[in-house]
Amino acid sequence: MMDVVQIQKILPHRYPFLLVDRVVSCDEGKAIEAYKNVSISEPVFEGHFPGHPIYPGVMIIEGMAQAGGILAFESMGDDDKDGVQDKVVYFMSIDKCKFRNPVRPGDKLVYRLGVIKQKGPIWVLDGKAYVDDKLVAEAELKAMIVDK
Repeated sequence: MMDVVQIQKILPHRYPFLLVDRVVSCDEGKAIEAYKNVSISEPVFEGHFPGHPIYPGVMIIEGMAQAGGILAFESMGDDDKDGVQDKVVYFMSIDKCKFRNPVRPGDKLVYRLGVIKQKGPIWVLDGKAYVDDKLVAEAELKAMIVDK
């Protein structure tokens, strides 16, 4: 388990763009489960959409990618982990992306990602997002760890 303070030691993202509140489990090199509590107080709801707040799909995918970044960084060898502050994860592609159900304020958005393939700094992940065990979004994410 990893709380938001520990997450901020790994990811460079900060409010309002840090989209992972907690890591529930991390099986290095294999899978991660993390979540974000979606709150009406988030700035995105001022414009998406007034009177009918829906959490944007791009934010769901970004949160999924951030969880994948945590998995990649946590899977690095101990020697490499020392320089994690000098690294960042870049998206290379988002494939097979589908949105199944809307996410609303008050929802607990759970990210579950598994490694499809990893070679050197390149990671291919199968990402799924759930609310109350109901699939809300899925995508295949390809990312690369690079020096800042």
